[in-house]
Amino acid sequence: MSNVGIKQLLIGLLFLGLIVVAGYQLDKRWQIRSLSIKNVSLPIRYVRIEGVFQYLSKSEIQGVLQPIVMKGFFDVDIQEIHTVVLTLPWVDAVTVKRVWPDAIDIKVSEKKPYARWGENRLITEQGIIFAPTNIEQFKDRVLVFGPELQQLKVLEIMKGIKTALADHSMKLAEFSVNERGAWKIKLENELEILLGRNEQLKKLQRFMKTLTVLDQEQFLQIERVDLRYPNGYAVSWKPGASDIDWNAIAKPNNE
Repeated sequence: MSNVGIKQLLIGLLFLGLIVVAGYQLDKRWQIRSLSIKNVSLPIRYVRIEGVFQYLSKSEIQGVLQPIVMKGFFDVDIQEIHTVVLTLPWVDAVTVKRVWPDAIDIKVSEKKPYARWGENRLITEQGIIFAPTNIEQFKDRVLVFGPELQQLKVLEIMKGIKTALADHSMKLAEFSVNERGAWKIKLENELEILLGRNEQLKKLQRFMKTLTVLDQEQFLQIERVDLRYPNGYAVSWKPGASDIDWNAIAKPNNE
């Protein structure tokens, strides 16, 4: 190879080496820049909580969020926020999103209590059971007892009974279904009605039809009605209740 050829080869190799070195330096700068952007810690300046609350307070939500939102904008775990807020008893649903450059938006919907489930819990009309710290303000709601995992079925039965009683100007206070499937109800005036395990609604309707022979004062003297008999029922009267002349009640008006 001539001297000219060797010289051109060496120049070509030197040029190629410069390209490789320049490419490496460019890649290194890009990696460093990417790494520095990734590690930037932007603070969260705003946590916006939206929702219409009757029983839930924003301070409760802020309390559980405080440790989480101390992290940076990129570092905060959105799923963790969702999970933690959803653990609050009154929270029904949550949506969370990051809003550039320094905010977290949280939308919360609140549970709507329909009745009391047992002594210390509430239940929504959709059958969701939850336990707020204080349910004193819900003492006027119907008290329901029933087997766990059957709350939707129990609620539907209770609604039917509540409507049937309302048609006769009676107000339901308690409804219970035990593990054997026997029903028991209590009215607002403390009257207790045992319905048993079979044909409960039919028996209740039959009982209410017979009430037409009693006046309001006589009805209020009843303490308990046992409808578990196939062809009738037993009545227990409150202590001191006045005697009722059943012959006079049974006698036709035209005699």
